[in-house]
Amino acid sequence: QVQLVESGGGSVQAGGSLRLSCAASEYSANRGSMGWFRQAPGKEREGVASIYIGGGSIVYADSVKGRFTISQDNAKNAMYLQMSSLKPEDTAMYYCAAARGYVWPPFRLKASEYNYWGQGTQVTVSS
Repeated sequence: QVQLVESGGGSVQAGGSLRLSCAASEYSANRGSMGWFRQAPGKEREGVASIYIGGGSIVYADSVKGRFTISQDNAKNAMYLQMSSLKPEDTAMYYCAAARGYVWPPFRLKASEYNYWGQGTQVTVSS
């Protein structure tokens, strides 16, 4: 059973930065796709960024391109999301997710493609 644990959330002012981490137990051997999602109160969960563990291909949501960077460390079974130039609209609960296998790029930011989820870490950006 894959377990995902997020950390690194917090409160920052607009323009600031945060780095989220996702520790994945026994996942890297699956060589599937992993992603970061977020959900603000009253809104649907949306995909932010995704990476294919087996090959490194990356997909970003348009709203975070140029500001967020997703990365992986297979040796540590970890995935990261470096967030810069944060905006108040980035405020949300951020979730780490993992799929059992490869997810085709057009579907990488769809929550329904992922099988395992962490508990989330809160990010709050004040203006």
